[in-house]
Amino acid sequence: MIWQTFAMALREIRRNAMRSFLTMLGVIIGVGAVIGMVTIGNGATAKVQADIGAMGQNMLMVMPGADRRGGFRAAATPFDEQDVFAIRREVDGLDAISGTNNASAVAVYGAENWSTSVTGADNDYLTIRGYTLESGRSFSDTEVASGTPVCILGQTVKTSLFGATSADGERIRVGRISCQVVGVLAAKGAAAMGPDQDDVVVMPLRCVQRRISGNTNVNSIFVKVSSHAAIATVKERIESLMNERRRIAPGGEPDFSVRDLQEVADTMSSVTSALTGLLGGIAAVSLLVGGIGIMNIMLVSVTERTREIGTRLAIGALAREVLLQFLVEAIVLSTLGGVLGIGFGLLLSKIGTGLMQVPFIVSPGIVAAAFVFSALVGILFGFLPARKAAKLNPIEALRHE
Repeated sequence: MIWQTFAMALREIRRNAMRSFLTMLGVIIGVGAVIGMVTIGNGATAKVQADIGAMGQNMLMVMPGADRRGGFRAAATPFDEQDVFAIRREVDGLDAISGTNNASAVAVYGAENWSTSVTGADNDYLTIRGYTLESGRSFSDTEVASGTPVCILGQTVKTSLFGATSADGERIRVGRISCQVVGVLAAKGAAAMGPDQDDVVVMPLRCVQRRISGNTNVNSIFVKVSSHAAIATVKERIESLMNERRRIAPGGEPDFSVRDLQEVADTMSSVTSALTGLLGGIAAVSLLVGGIGIMNIMLVSVTERTREIGTRLAIGALAREVLLQFLVEAIVLSTLGGVLGIGFGLLLSKIGTGLMQVPFIVSPGIVAAAFVFSALVGILFGFLPARKAAKLNPIEALRHE
């Protein structure tokens, strides 16, 4: 009985192939839009997590100045090397710590020049930030202690000054000082909503302080915590220690902040997830529009086939059999639209993730949910036309012109 009804439904759909396809179009677009929006949103969330993770794992940043609304950071006394030594000495659970002094300068080699960011730090900074050397070496202890003018280039700076040739051992000018290139960093790319991480020149901290910035400031302190579970404890200890060193009264507002990158990643992920849900919900509205289209066409179909329905009822067909036939037709239309919509959604998301350069991450749950929802659309919006067909009076139906 079911198979026969299914075969009749397919026959009616094939009889009006173009109309059937246009009827399914709303469901195809709805399912495709839901899958596409959610998949692109998942990719964007994954990229945010990956980009922030690339900035450093289990990393804390200690910055002078309290956070203000609108991204404004109030001016505050910068740190110094004694603050770095105090954190290293008094806070347990650290794998590495490095103070930095940042400046902007023009790097020059021969006829080439490049405006870049100069970071004064030690070798721990490279470990904390997850940098690896593509060639050359890191700083020696003597170079760090004496502030020797040596430098390690990021890929962007190296390519801008040297192109495809080797930079190791060459001398460049950074600002007003001559500097020997001892290494080149492997490429990392742009940070999430941030600058190019490869557009940097790393030099010993004391060299940058004395010969470029002209001060002994430590603009920020980078800390690598030994494990993810210890981040909250280490953060609390650093805040307590810095409150004491900077003479912040109990209950007073600190003039510094300790940032956990994982908190930033979680916040950004929650925002992208919320936007994904919103866009998916908006896209799902088109599924309802597709369902209304199915109901409209099925009502037209009932009107067109009134005499056929009357004949079936007159020769003994039960009302529930007529109801089942039209209900199956609506379900077949919506489920076929759902299958085509899945293909359309995957294609749409593949193109979208490629253009946005985010990972292509398909959620099987969303695909299944979209397909089931499309079938439910057929049931919900097909029931009224099917019920109308089943309630037709055989005699009145046979008289229909």
